[in-house]
Amino acid sequence: MEIFVNATEIERQKSIAESLRSRFAAEGAEKRVFARTYGCQQNEADTEKMLGLAALCGYKKVETPEAADLIIVNTCAIREHAEKRTFSCTGAYKKLKEQNPSLIILFCGCMAQERGVAEKIKRSYPYIDAVVGTDSNHRLPQIINDVLCTRKRSYHVNDLPHAEFGVIAEDIPSLRASGYKAWVSVMYGCNNYCTYCIVPYVRGRERSRRYEDVVAEVGGLVEKGYKDITLLGQNVNSYSGGVSFAKLLEKCASFGGEYRLRFMTSHPKDASAELMDVMAAYPNICSHFHLPVQSGSDRVLADMNRRYTRESYLQKVAYLREKIPGVTLTSDIICGFPGETEADFEQTLSLIRQVRFDMLYTFIYSPRPGTSAAMRADQIPYEEKLRRFEQLSQTQLQITIEQNERHVGKTLRVLSEGEGAARTEGGTLVSLDSTPPAGIFADAVITAAHPANLEGKLI
Repeated sequence: MEIFVNATEIERQKSIAESLRSRFAAEGAEKRVFARTYGCQQNEADTEKMLGLAALCGYKKVETPEAADLIIVNTCAIREHAEKRTFSCTGAYKKLKEQNPSLIILFCGCMAQERGVAEKIKRSYPYIDAVVGTDSNHRLPQIINDVLCTRKRSYHVNDLPHAEFGVIAEDIPSLRASGYKAWVSVMYGCNNYCTYCIVPYVRGRERSRRYEDVVAEVGGLVEKGYKDITLLGQNVNSYSGGVSFAKLLEKCASFGGEYRLRFMTSHPKDASAELMDVMAAYPNICSHFHLPVQSGSDRVLADMNRRYTRESYLQKVAYLREKIPGVTLTSDIICGFPGETEADFEQTLSLIRQVRFDMLYTFIYSPRPGTSAAMRADQIPYEEKLRRFEQLSQTQLQITIEQNERHVGKTLRVLSEGEGAARTEGGTLVSLDSTPPAGIFADAVITAAHPANLEGKLI
């Protein structure tokens, strides 16, 4: 299967975009686009590319849907709550369409690729003009042009088996949300098939960008003055674009100037000593590792198809902390996975007490149709999942406070976000006593620690 969209097709889309821009200019029409993004950083990066293509077509970005002629809804399918929020928000656009019949509404992203969603939109959301699956984003100019010319609804959802779809489109402009922080996708899709996760079914199998293309993009961002660059993938450790991920990271850290380089997300089974060695060798690679463990019970980890054990996870944490003293370590935990016993949950609690994560992203298990875990008969009652979630959150809260307190009295290098806020290289929010412009590095003495942030005084 050819995963790279050929250059001729990309140029064709750009040509359509230029025709649309010329048409709007001739009509004297100022076109505006609004985008709402749900979900992960990969979705944020995808939205920036769709906004880049919309800008080529002549659309100017606006901050409210009421002001828009084009609305892009980029969706997330990872949890049921996200889906409900998406449909609720999208339902509110019906009134906007009634007020402005020429408004174009596009439903994009992971939900668009889910089985049955396109049919649901066809049946219940007639005011949505197009449903755009995860590997059709690069066709945005063609999709917009077709809607304008025909006023017919269209569906651009790949119905191939999930192991056979998914493409990479290079040379697509990004309209980035920030002038100093940037997302750079290095790969798409996932091969892991964790039993709770829908990602492989809606984003396809793993496919990596070419090593040279990633390095060129990062180099261009550094040259433009970007200060915080994140390499993205569902599992960056299995990157296969010509070199290992560790080698890719090393090359991306080798440009001159002060900037931060970080990455997410890592699967523990593939997090290598080579990667940790590279992190230790380059000061501009953030000493922050997000390493999702999901559970502290070997039995639950096996049921989740995670393919590592508690002990192997702890060994990697020990090596990481040996190589990078003071590293910020964050993780994900799922509460109430099917069949999780109280003993399993206690093992998770003991793991977080042993590891002492700086922060946890804790989730209540949400069944995803199409995944094997959703079909299990031993689902945990919601009330019990919530109890475990609250107990885990309280346990981690105390650890986070103690981890943050270790910074008090120290001088940390921070990157300003403006309005008195900054971030450490570990991603911790610092409230400053004064406000440097966003995108400026500064040194701050940490004066106080709280659960969600630190306080600091600029030097």
